[in-house]
Amino acid sequence: MSNYLDTVIVEHNPSQKPIDRAVIWLHGLGASGHDFEPVVPQLGLADDMAVRFVFPHAPKRAVTVNGGMVMPAWYDILEMSLERKVDTAQIEESSQKIQDLIRREVERGVNPEHIVIAGFSQGGAVAYHVALGYPERLAGLMALSTYLATNDNIDYSTANKNMPILIEHGTHDPVVPVVLGEQAHQLLTKKDYSVEYNTYPMAHQVCMPQIQNIGQWLNKVLA
Repeated sequence: MSNYLDTVIVEHNPSQKPIDRAVIWLHGLGASGHDFEPVVPQLGLADDMAVRFVFPHAPKRAVTVNGGMVMPAWYDILEMSLERKVDTAQIEESSQKIQDLIRREVERGVNPEHIVIAGFSQGGAVAYHVALGYPERLAGLMALSTYLATNDNIDYSTANKNMPILIEHGTHDPVVPVVLGEQAHQLLTKKDYSVEYNTYPMAHQVCMPQIQNIGQWLNKVLA
């Protein structure tokens, strides 16, 4: 078993019962596992639900589009065209690390059906890769301000054919253009996935109405 990624853990209602729900949420390029930590209390999760939020830190690596600067990154981005040329092998490697975290939650007593995989921006590209190819049924996939980078490399899993997918994007996003969120939505809808797609008048970020909507969606898929 590989070494686990370092993570930030936030527990909602740990005293309610043994924790039997989990959300593994990946940050964007150059950020850290602390990025979405403050969001948890704002989600308005159900009082009778015990949920462990796992926010992993990406390893540090050189990023080509940032002049080779070393920073927390799930994978190298080779060019910033709309096609988004990325290091697919590194996405695969990061996906394996996230699968290790899923297995760790299962060992802690959380059924895979009660685990949501979420990601923002670069973390979302890895979340797509993990959840769409995962061999056991998951609770859901949440893709925020991101793009589906590895459509041709995903071994789409039949177990997750009916998994709820939430895609959300800012209409003024200068980093990941909203058209990339739309492309993922169309592609997955064509493949008969059940996708909820929402946009917000914002840049490359999250906003309060969106956080409330994410909370409602999590209440539903983790119920």
